[in-house]
Amino acid sequence: MHEIRSDGRLEEWPATPAGEGVLFGRLRELCEEGLAISARIDGARKGRWHSFMPADYDTVLEDLLQIRGRGGRFLELGSATGVIAIMADLLGFEACGIEIAPELVSEARGLARRYGSRARFATGSFLPAGYHYASETGDTRMGTVGISEPAYPELRYELADFDWVYAFPWPGETEVLRDVMRCHGAPGAQLLLHGYNGGLEFDRPI
Repeated sequence: MHEIRSDGRLEEWPATPAGEGVLFGRLRELCEEGLAISARIDGARKGRWHSFMPADYDTVLEDLLQIRGRGGRFLELGSATGVIAIMADLLGFEACGIEIAPELVSEARGLARRYGSRARFATGSFLPAGYHYASETGDTRMGTVGISEPAYPELRYELADFDWVYAFPWPGETEVLRDVMRCHGAPGAQLLLHGYNGGLEFDRPI
């Protein structure tokens, strides 16, 4: 994982492709502002929503650049301040985010406006209507995954309409995400799982 300085600025950054200095400058500013917002709201949340950990943005960018040329529709599950979805939009994907906390959706929409992003954000659960999780042992616990009305009607898309589905799961939630994709994702869709050691795991649930 790349280092973040005490002032919230990124120590390392992916090499800028030729001719894309302006875009990469905006992406860097976006990530640094996202870190600052996360620090501010984490200190002010006071139990209104559970704590969250921002992704390793520069590492995620490196991985998004690998699939940039393939385009498609991108969904961020548990989008919080929306940085990843906005990043995907600026890289040419049609990007959306789902977040259960309305305060965070408001932050994400404001951030998108400031960076001229068309990424859309919906409030609610990323669990599709009628979905119920149970592991092979019958365990129905889903970690911090919240239960609420599904957000898909607000987006006017279903989970199966997305080509790329990104998530940064807390421990114990990975199998829930894989099961959701098995049950409701498109057959060729890719689940992008962000790891605590940095980087994305490209996972196509069977």
